[in-house]
Amino acid sequence: MLAAAGGQHTPAHAAALSEAIALFGTSADPPTLGHQTLLEHVLEHYPRVITWASDNPHKRHGATLDQREQLLAAVVQSIDNPRLELRQELSSPWAITTLERAQQLWPNAALVFVIGSDLVPQILQWRQAQEVLRRAQITVVPRAGCPLQSDAVQALRAQGAQVAVLELPIPATASSNLRQNPSPDQLPAAVWALIREHNLYGATSDARS
Repeated sequence: MLAAAGGQHTPAHAAALSEAIALFGTSADPPTLGHQTLLEHVLEHYPRVITWASDNPHKRHGATLDQREQLLAAVVQSIDNPRLELRQELSSPWAITTLERAQQLWPNAALVFVIGSDLVPQILQWRQAQEVLRRAQITVVPRAGCPLQSDAVQALRAQGAQVAVLELPIPATASSNLRQNPSPDQLPAAVWALIREHNLYGATSDARS
């Protein structure tokens, strides 16, 4: 259920109008069942969802950006919903660059930046954070093991941010663990097939299916 950060449910929130576009970038390193579930449920709340694979300047990645784009594309294809698109041209390590590109593509849309709860305390340290908050609503999806910090939310709101919380039943999967020990139990089938085919993350074609 979508709620304002203060706890009041707002199903008719301005950013949930028909012109809203939910933007969800991810390292996709690799994309897990959690990523797939998140995208499926975000589609229930927003009329259009855009995703892409990106480099995180604070992480060391286990696969190239091109490989991670292919993995994420397999997730999008598996979901098979015309309202979900992979738009790799939005990819950037910097949220502000992504939002500038998105506004060029969809100048009349209300942009909604979807992030996990683990990123909320970092937002005010992002490049041009104030401009990020001006250009898009922030929708936070709580992650297992990363409770939403109310003080961090209040700090964003004090800077004029529109923050909503989207409670979703996301499986407790972590890409960081799967980079070390990829498991088909926590990965979409299409992603696991590509990981085996291309011998990513130490998996081989004869790894268990």
